Formats: sequence, structure tokens, C-alpha cells
Amino acid sequence: MKMNKPNFDDYLNESLNTLNKEIPPKKGLWTGVERAIANNKPTSKNAVIWPKITAIAACTVAGLIAINTFVITPEPQPALAISDYFSAQKNSLLVEYKNEEALTTNWQTQLQELEEAEQAIKQVLESEPQNQALLTMLAQIYQQQLDLINKVHAPRWQHI
Repeated sequence: MKMNKPNFDDYLNESLNTLNKEIPPKKGLWTGVERAIANNKPTSKNAVIWPKITAIAACTVAGLIAINTFVITPEPQPALAISDYFSAQKNSLLVEYKNEEALTTNWQTQLQELEEAEQAIKQVLESEPQNQALLTMLAQIYQQQLDLINKVHAPRWQHI
């Protein structure tokens, strides 16, 4: 059965008028309210201070991280990264070919000359660390060192 608004309002008014207004609560409500008011002590001083201290500490840590990231952190040294990479490769090749006989006797002299060129370029890079031409030259010197070690110990005709 579909109710329209006037019928519902009449039904609601009739139900409210017939409702027993003297229904007692199932338990004493006022005693619970009195206990809640009596037990509501002001919060301790420590409970108020700790959130503030935590917020101050978090802001301090965030500030220190920001200062370290944007102010103190030095700019990256590409020459150092290139040097570390090629030194590791050169050392691994020298270890790999340690027990193999070289095809020429003066290869170590040539390697020494390339290492001297490497040191000269590194000295200039100390004053101009972002000089792209010098970085390219340094990478070429390193590649020549690797090629020299490979060619002296494992020429192409042995791989055919």
C-alpha cells in the first residue's frame, strides 16, 4: 500500500499521541553522567607537551635534510665517476690477462704514457670539473688503455 504525505503525517501524529510517556529508563542514567563528569580530570602536562615536541623535532629534521640536500651537498664529479669505472675495468682486464704472455714487450711503456696523459687531464679537470672536452678526452684515454691491454693479450686473429 502506497502512503501519501497527508496519510503518513496523520499516522505519525496518532502514534505519538498514543505513546506511553511514562516509560522509565532501564538503568539509572544520571549516575553514569555524574561519574563521567567526576572522572573527567584535566589532561596531564606531559600529554599536552609531547605532540608539540614531536612536531618541533619533525620540522627540525625536515629542515636539516633540506639544508643538506640543497646547500651542503657538493655537485657531482663526473671525472671521478669516469675514473672509477674505467679503473675497475682496467684492473679486471689486468687480472684476467695476468698469466697470459703479451705479444709485445713495450706495452707497459705505452700504458705508462697513457696513464701520464690521464694524470695531466685530471689535473686540469680539478680547476674545470665540468669541461666536456676534457671529460671526453679522459674517456678516450681510458678507452685507449683498455684497447691496448686487450690487443696485446688477445689480438683479433686469435679469435677467428
